[in-house]
Amino acid sequence: MNFSSDNVTGASPQILDALVRAAEGAVTSYGADPITARVQEKLGQVFERPVTSFPVATGTAANALALATLTPAWGAIYCHPNAHIEEDECGAPEFYTGGAKLVHVDGLHGKFTAEALDVRLAGAGIGNVHHVQPAAVSITNVTEAGTIYTPDEVSAIAAVCRKYGLKLHMDGARFANALVALNCSAADLTWKAGVDVLSFGATKNGAMAAEAVVFFDVALADSFIFRRKRAGHLFSKMRFLSAQLDAYLSDDLWLKNARHANAMAKLMADGLSAVPGVSLDHPVQANEIFATLPAAMIDGLLEDGFAFYRWGKPEAPSIRLVTAFATREEDARRFVTRAAALAAQQAAE
Repeated sequence: MNFSSDNVTGASPQILDALVRAAEGAVTSYGADPITARVQEKLGQVFERPVTSFPVATGTAANALALATLTPAWGAIYCHPNAHIEEDECGAPEFYTGGAKLVHVDGLHGKFTAEALDVRLAGAGIGNVHHVQPAAVSITNVTEAGTIYTPDEVSAIAAVCRKYGLKLHMDGARFANALVALNCSAADLTWKAGVDVLSFGATKNGAMAAEAVVFFDVALADSFIFRRKRAGHLFSKMRFLSAQLDAYLSDDLWLKNARHANAMAKLMADGLSAVPGVSLDHPVQANEIFATLPAAMIDGLLEDGFAFYRWGKPEAPSIRLVTAFATREEDARRFVTRAAALAAQQAAE
């Protein structure tokens, strides 16, 4: 009954089986193995074009190293103030870029608009030696608020990037969840909409520890091999990262896992919406729920053994719930049932 994060889950059995198979025999190290080559081929099939991809072990590494290929030390990366690269990566983007600055573009529900980005860039002091120079834009899909950028929204942001000569990065830690929610193709949500580089997530959706940096603009990848090595993410036994991604992309496992996670979030959101005293803070579009509810209800749910993070401010108690590929439907229903019971109990007191 742990809804703290999709990171609290284990790994899909198919991925664990693939790791066992990958342990057999000897193969060339540092990514020059058949499994890693197969992953690149499969990613090309997923995105309907040849891509250059690099497995790494963490989302922070994927984001920071991808952005480092796009941004000089005197550059600026534009992102939402609640973006993972801003709030949860301990300065990794700044470190790996050699000092680039993160500049905020605000917006509701974890997203910003193309218009807001355009206004920000128009006043950025481009060419002024006293200002950091705009170099890249980073958007997150699914966002930190659990909302989703549509292909049209991505395309509009990409058009602004092109207007100012910037590159567009997408943090896709929950990319599969966004994709199945939108029911569109991976190509439509990325390079066809103008994305240059994607951090393709797998860890939150069933892998043990595996992400991939996917370059659609292949010329941008030239320095990545050296940046990854210098950052300690060129694994000598790369096949064990690649084996996870290989299984993840086989038989649509990544999409099946995401569909289940999203379905569990919808079940909980629909149920909680009907509970007196509960309100949803953001639209529930993927596998994250942010809800405001009475403090006594929060305490009661925690006492019942449900795990989740408190969110928001003390004067407006809220929580975050995250569902995953392994979330049990009975646990999701139990949470809603217990919340309703606590609401009824408090109303009677």
